[in-house]
Amino acid sequence: MQKGKIGVTAENIFPIIKKFLYSENEIFLRELIANAVDATQKMKKIASVGEYEKELGDLTVRVKVDKENKTVTISDRGIGMTQEEVNKYINDVAFSSAEEFVHKYQDPSAIIGKFGLGFFSAFMVSDKVEIYTQSYQEDAKAVHWVCDGSPEYQIEETEKEDRGTDVVLHIDKDAEEYLEDNRIQEVLDKYCKFLPVPIAFGKKTEYDQNQGKEVETDQENIINDTDPIWKKQPTDLSDEDYKEFYKKLYPMAEDPLFHIHLNVDYPFNLEGVLYFPKIRNNIEVQKNKIQLYANQVFVTDSVENIVPEFLTLLHGVLDSPDIPLNVSRTYLQGDPNVKKISNHITKKVADRLEEIFKNNRQEFENKWDDLKLFIEYGAMTDEKFYERAQNFILFKNTEGKYFSLEEYKEHIKENQTDKDNKLIYLYTTDKDKQYTFIENAKNKGYDVLDLSGQLDTHFINFLEQKMDNSSFARVDADVIDKLIQKEDKQETQLSQDDQDELATILKSQLPDIGTFTVTFEPQGEDQDPLAITQSEFMRRMKDMAELGGGPMSFYGEMPDTYNLVVNTNHRLIEKMINNKNNDLGDELNKIKNEVKPLQQEKDRINEANKDKKEEEMPQGDKDNLQDLDKQINELNSQKEQKLTEYGKKSQLVKQLIDLALLANNMLKGEALDKFVKRSIKLIK
Repeated sequence: MQKGKIGVTAENIFPIIKKFLYSENEIFLRELIANAVDATQKMKKIASVGEYEKELGDLTVRVKVDKENKTVTISDRGIGMTQEEVNKYINDVAFSSAEEFVHKYQDPSAIIGKFGLGFFSAFMVSDKVEIYTQSYQEDAKAVHWVCDGSPEYQIEETEKEDRGTDVVLHIDKDAEEYLEDNRIQEVLDKYCKFLPVPIAFGKKTEYDQNQGKEVETDQENIINDTDPIWKKQPTDLSDEDYKEFYKKLYPMAEDPLFHIHLNVDYPFNLEGVLYFPKIRNNIEVQKNKIQLYANQVFVTDSVENIVPEFLTLLHGVLDSPDIPLNVSRTYLQGDPNVKKISNHITKKVADRLEEIFKNNRQEFENKWDDLKLFIEYGAMTDEKFYERAQNFILFKNTEGKYFSLEEYKEHIKENQTDKDNKLIYLYTTDKDKQYTFIENAKNKGYDVLDLSGQLDTHFINFLEQKMDNSSFARVDADVIDKLIQKEDKQETQLSQDDQDELATILKSQLPDIGTFTVTFEPQGEDQDPLAITQSEFMRRMKDMAELGGGPMSFYGEMPDTYNLVVNTNHRLIEKMINNKNNDLGDELNKIKNEVKPLQQEKDRINEANKDKKEEEMPQGDKDNLQDLDKQINELNSQKEQKLTEYGKKSQLVKQLIDLALLANNMLKGEALDKFVKRSIKLIK
């Protein structure tokens, strides 16, 4: 019997392994099975080059749980090890058997393990580990190695019936969950379901009608598919094959829109199948669906550092031995291959989308609503993708027609270019809520885009930076004649007094749902008498704050601001002014006549002191100005109070404001009920 200490550079490597080397202790099973698969692949390679002439026989890797003895055993019929090799590869942690094998046979694609420390993950869950191994080499003696988790070990000759290696883990009390079959099955399903060598765990079960339950059969339960779809040639596969594989990966998901099959062997190795899922309105839920494999061993589903951010919305599998991982195979190290792989995947995705767009435009349009979020996200976050995507980004208008960016520009440029030669893209975010404004735009011969997607507000900001002399305006951001101004603004015929008085009357009936500014615009008689609009800038900033936060978040905390636009050419506005003059004219004129001499005196004093600094003004003039301001303010307050009281009693004012609110879906609850009842009375 040989005794010794494992050649490690740290005084005690095992606590380091348990605490820091691996992020999750379940990884031990992946590492040990990966080693077993490596040993089996090596055996195949040695036989293929004529260095082993016997029958290879059954190459299944087996996992067994013995609850009574509290052990988990991983067995293979690979190349095994001699005592010298055990000393070299197990007792000297710093040397990797896999690296030496790759160097000898120049065939890295068949080898999974590259780090030499994988075996020692066994001590994450074990208080003792045993190895029973026999080399494939003629006359080699079987070897038994045992270690209790300290750097000390024992190694001796033993008897073993066949070549290969059995690793026996004596599970410690803190890891007894791994003595449960369902826990082992869960880990195997996660990490090993596509390994290239059959992995057996337990027996298959079938339903026994006599016993009324699932019972074990004599047939071994092979948990993996050794020839997954990404290892096959696309010409040998049907669409149904790809859909079936997608269901294996994501049993509860809807069918994908389409797929991309990747197969690259230069200047790096990359295989895989990526699927475009139906992406609705929650980006985060969709992420972390791409599974990364290294020679068919599952590594991670967090691939943000391998593919561009927007591609994490895709589903599927990537398999590459050229993506460098540290010992835990969870976190990336810096490597130029990663950038090359990322760029290649982006190019392949763009190529596939452009291919469908060019060859089957109708299919692409049918799937656009599901693809839009992904493509917009990609265009905004990856400049190279945007350069390609310009060719297949689509706009959909409110009629349901689709246009490429260039097609739509040509479609609207004649009608929707304003007086400053700026092209205005009109859009809606809700066809029902903004219906009235959409109709007003259509009546002018304008086209309106349907931009109701989750990222559309961000996307139009992005496009405005790319497009020359163009801007986007939501149809309810202003009255239509101001959204696309064809000529210089017309002056309203209303006097300033009428505007000020009408503004006070209208404000008396406005709801307390935000800040309103009353503006006056001379519009066509066919336009509404009152319209409620929201500033394009403020509303867009609030929309972006609601979606993305960050530097825009303070906009989300600001109160809503609205414009109440008065159509000064409408007969009902004219009627409102006439009613005001008839009902309040004498009282208002009396107040105006009282204000007039006060204002004249105030103007005289200011004119007399216009060239003086404040401290040079006589105190008497200062006192007079203060007294005049007080009198004028009191009179104006009386005027405002009379107008407010008048406005509150006016059914015409209330009805017109409610109609404007109703057109914006802002009239609800009790206010809506009162409007309906008032309307019925007015009809009578």
